Amino acid sequence: MAKMFQNSLLQSRTRYQLLATAIVNIITFGHGLGVGWLSPTLGKIQSPESPLDFEVTIAEVSWLGSMIGLGSLCANLTIALLLERAGRKFCIYLLAVPYACLWILVYFASNVVYLYAARFLCGFTGGAAFVVFPIYISELADTSIRGALCSMVMLSYNFGVLAGFVLSTYLPYHVVPILAICLPIAYFLANLMLPETAPYLLKRSQLSAAEKSFGYYKNPTDQKAQLRSKSDFEELRMAMLAQQCQNSEPLSYKDLITRPALKAFGAAAVLCLGLECCNVYSFINYMSDTFASSGLALDANTSTIIVGIVQIFGVYTSTLIVDIVGRRLLMLISNLGVGLGCIAFGCFTYCAEHYDLTDFNWLPLVLMIIIIYLANIGLIALFFLQLVELFPAKIRSLATSISVVWMSLLIFATLKLFPLMMFHWGISVTMWFSGAWAIFSFIYLLFFLPETMGKSMIED
Repeated sequence: MAKMFQNSLLQSRTRYQLLATAIVNIITFGHGLGVGWLSPTLGKIQSPESPLDFEVTIAEVSWLGSMIGLGSLCANLTIALLLERAGRKFCIYLLAVPYACLWILVYFASNVVYLYAARFLCGFTGGAAFVVFPIYISELADTSIRGALCSMVMLSYNFGVLAGFVLSTYLPYHVVPILAICLPIAYFLANLMLPETAPYLLKRSQLSAAEKSFGYYKNPTDQKAQLRSKSDFEELRMAMLAQQCQNSEPLSYKDLITRPALKAFGAAAVLCLGLECCNVYSFINYMSDTFASSGLALDANTSTIIVGIVQIFGVYTSTLIVDIVGRRLLMLISNLGVGLGCIAFGCFTYCAEHYDLTDFNWLPLVLMIIIIYLANIGLIALFFLQLVELFPAKIRSLATSISVVWMSLLIFATLKLFPLMMFHWGISVTMWFSGAWAIFSFIYLLFFLPETMGKSMIED
């Protein structure tokens, strides 16, 4: 299976598609670094040996966590306005600026407002990237490898989260931003070589530029490949022309309330609820605190790094098999597994409060590994790919942005409430609440989530 995957990605036709995916994902790696940085850093800045000149309270910690959701929300609204007007590449270039500012603010933080602004910019970068990149990659990728390339968005993010865990655990506070500032520079310079996607250029009636872009990403190396590339481009051009004739009327609210659109919105809304209300994202942001509350015998920061490694294996598993077994099966397994894992975690911590379970105080780590692994094979790895593929082509950009706005609101709410839930409800009830949402998502998606593997990106 791994060999099939390698051959499909590294053959000459798809080599530049893989290169483009790797380049844009520099910033998703960076976003993951910003997310992973928080969990070990909270312990440092709340300790008597804090590297900062100010104290951070529990209320301010909850705002630090949730500001990423507000940043993501603002990014979703901004990108929704720019994506079709300015193009994918302009939006991609744009991300370098807030990401660089984020680490400048972290380095020079003189009060908690600097950290609020840094987390806001971290959310802005991620919120924009997770809208633009799946659409950009879907438009340049061959159908046979689209799932694998799109899941690399979350693979890069998880590598970044792991790097954030490790660097902020073992390096001084002010060293991390110095290293991280290199990422937006490399990202911006590398993106200069990549052209705009052919489907977007065809929408703008830039036929010559579209043909050059298509040839760049398909990379024909011999006469046979060149003939195939020209044939494929002509097929794309005719399909886009037919779609434009069919959808000649401007986009209106009626396009958002057709039966296929409403069905897609319903599935997207539940996907967002499942991802955020099962609190997997909160676990990642507050992992050290979660382990500390569970009575885990191992060092909380070391356990957090272990879980960061597990995230990578989860998304890599998805990358290997998503274009073989499909999206729907992985999403269902992921939701059900996370739900059962969270319920089991809550049962353990509840029993540990009433009985002596010191011989099993390694179990929270094992359960969290299972939860995070299963979350990453579907819920996390395929979330944005699933959003892009669910919606009809005419409303895809707008509908994806609307869905990610909904997700950003949920991110803000869950990250704001998670520390308060842990404080007032305790870890057991919080985990049962998370598991219940994942089970609800599984039941809904079992009946209403369609399989989208192989779906054309210009298909309604």
